[in-house]
Amino acid sequence: MIHLPDTDAPRNGAPPRPCKLALADGTVVTGTAIGHPGETGGELCFNTSMTGYQEIFTDPSYHGQIMMMTYPHIGNYGATDLDMEADRPMIAGLVVRAFSHRFSNRRADESLHRFLTRFKLVGISGVDTRRLVRHIRDRGVMNAVISATDLDDESLVAKARAWPSMAGLELASRVTCSQAYDYAEGEGARIAVYDFGVKRNILRSFAERGCAVRVFPAATPLDEVTAWNPDGLFFSNGPGDPRAMPEAVATARRAMAAGLPLFGICLGHQLMALAQGLEVYKMYVGHRGANHPVKNLRTGHVEVTTQNHGFAIAGESLPEDKVEWTHVNLNDGTVEGLRFKTCVALSVQYHPEASPGPHDSRYLFDEFLRDIAEHRGVPVRTAAADPLVPLR
Repeated sequence: MIHLPDTDAPRNGAPPRPCKLALADGTVVTGTAIGHPGETGGELCFNTSMTGYQEIFTDPSYHGQIMMMTYPHIGNYGATDLDMEADRPMIAGLVVRAFSHRFSNRRADESLHRFLTRFKLVGISGVDTRRLVRHIRDRGVMNAVISATDLDDESLVAKARAWPSMAGLELASRVTCSQAYDYAEGEGARIAVYDFGVKRNILRSFAERGCAVRVFPAATPLDEVTAWNPDGLFFSNGPGDPRAMPEAVATARRAMAAGLPLFGICLGHQLMALAQGLEVYKMYVGHRGANHPVKNLRTGHVEVTTQNHGFAIAGESLPEDKVEWTHVNLNDGTVEGLRFKTCVALSVQYHPEASPGPHDSRYLFDEFLRDIAEHRGVPVRTAAADPLVPLR
């Protein structure tokens, strides 16, 4: 693969620093270092979103992954604290086609280069990302290493091959909160959040509906959570392989038997499925982008969704006596949503809080709150319904 020169070099006169990206299959790409001039590794994946790079970089679900952006121009609107989904970037490294050191955005607090450098995030620019994405789609996601310190091809490939596989890797414990905290003190439903890597906008979605929200570390025993007297339990998104989280699966199973309404997103969706005996598998490439069409099988409406997952629920493992298949991905037919028949619970694989539609999926939060109102007798406040997407 050829090296594409950076289109927007820094103005300080410093010469570009060479950098290399090496894949576990032996592919090596040369580019220019951006951010912290160090070395990093992880599973190389790609995201097809055209905007929202800072939300992507700080999404805890991406912990341990090298992110390759398919949109060619990254950095042009800088970075701002308002767009953070966590306290720090969560990706292991960054791969882009053209990196902009200059930015134009009245909301921005700093350039993306300064942001990456401040958090010591390693990246590479000047890469033919279109060609590399096609390579990943053909070969599947694989581990890779980015380095501005070691430029020896054989050494880098060996490091990529030695990097731990995402399959079987438990990562939620690395991104969960260290102790319980109150996010919102609303007068509506009391929502207890199991934090496996929760995004701030999920918490914000509950708070704007008047909920009282308390966030608990991933390993918190269920009785400690229910001692807070919640009206509903939420199982959050997060990184890693859900099959490597037996304690979390057991907690989900006990929660489902406890009678409280439940809602799960992404990793939480997978943990709830495993708790009911469904099967989860690692995907060949995964879903990462803001344009995935999902059909609501109850209403027939199609939602434009944001997705970020490398594991999925096996559709053939769905027992009709335990679950209802409520949402399907129209690109590949994978499971995107479930309703559980043995308890009051719903879950989705995609991110309704991310709003690429922009409001196609926000009804899911309202549906959960309606479950709470019906089964707990708690008055709830829901967001205004989009007329194109019925709440039921």
